[in-house]
Amino acid sequence: MLNQLGIELIIFDMDGLMFDTEKISFISWRDAAAKYNYTINNEIFIKTIGANLARTKEIYLSDFGDSFPFEKVFTERIRIAEKIIQLEGVPVKKGLYELLDYLKQSNIKRAVATSTSRSRALSLLRTAGVDKFFDYILCGDEIEKSKPDPEIFLKTAHKFGCPAERCLVLEDSEAGIMAAASAGMLPVMIPDMKEPTDLIEAMTFRRMDSLLDAKYFLEELFSTSTTA
Repeated sequence: MLNQLGIELIIFDMDGLMFDTEKISFISWRDAAAKYNYTINNEIFIKTIGANLARTKEIYLSDFGDSFPFEKVFTERIRIAEKIIQLEGVPVKKGLYELLDYLKQSNIKRAVATSTSRSRALSLLRTAGVDKFFDYILCGDEIEKSKPDPEIFLKTAHKFGCPAERCLVLEDSEAGIMAAASAGMLPVMIPDMKEPTDLIEAMTFRRMDSLLDAKYFLEELFSTSTTA
């Protein structure tokens, strides 16, 4: 029951969780790298899911060597991704608006903890019209350690003065689930491009198919706590 869990804060990841942007990210990295005669396949890309820019650079340099022109590829990758979003809009995941409406109406605290840079994160959140739903946003270029380190989640909880065990984290990536579990929070996984391993499954509090399922779950729990 929710009153036993004591949930006070819902922390959202962004890419792959709120927005179906991991696929756009893969296409843009793949096409940008190809211009410099490098091949980023799905296997390599998946290693970067949930990582901030500094960690992503480490991963690509580890795979391709120090000669990999990361900054040039990254600049081109942003150009390609922005063009796709300009043409097609921000692809919003099922249930996002319904979940955010419910949390806002219920006065449940909401935050974003994303590995994406602040400029890009705010751009996506504003374009999708959901930035106003969040009480706090912490981004990948505002922390020192990337997921799976728990820093980003612990800093978010600290902002609210909320104990870690009272935070529920919505994530799509293995790195995010590991970070939330390490922080002592309740990790809920909604997989995107990669199914979780048995080890990751064991770390999760719940696994769900969509944000709409998360809304139903929280509605039931909060309703139970208020009527108990």
